[in-house]
Amino acid sequence: MGSIVSQVDIERRPQEVFDYVTDPTRFTEWQENVTGGHMGEGPTAVGSMCMTKRRIGGSEREFTSEVTVLDPPRAWAVHGVDGPIRSRVNVTVEPVGGPEASKVTIDLDFEGHGIGKILVPLLVRPQSRKEMQRNLARLKARLESAE
Repeated sequence: MGSIVSQVDIERRPQEVFDYVTDPTRFTEWQENVTGGHMGEGPTAVGSMCMTKRRIGGSEREFTSEVTVLDPPRAWAVHGVDGPIRSRVNVTVEPVGGPEASKVTIDLDFEGHGIGKILVPLLVRPQSRKEMQRNLARLKARLESAE
């Protein structure tokens, strides 16, 4: 199965969009089911750890991802390192129609381990596909309403 690729245009400068969309402390503001997030100790760099708490099936779980790409304000990527369902998230931000607008592309994929091999195609991928459009609509509304 292919990854889930979603895009949205946002009337904000790429640096502003990049800083917001890659800040795990802000994920709760625009991502469904995220209840918390933070980066590990020290400055963010390739190899840094990103922790995200998500509400899944009525319980809260923490997931750890490693930053694999960091090229502000253009690209950021993380890869899950624990749990039965490990996400791969690639975010790109590019100027569109001038310096005051941006196109955000999020490429999301999953790999299952153990029970995750069954859950990814049956539950995780279909639910994520639905959530992604709502997440991007919230992201756009949040950033375009900010002053």
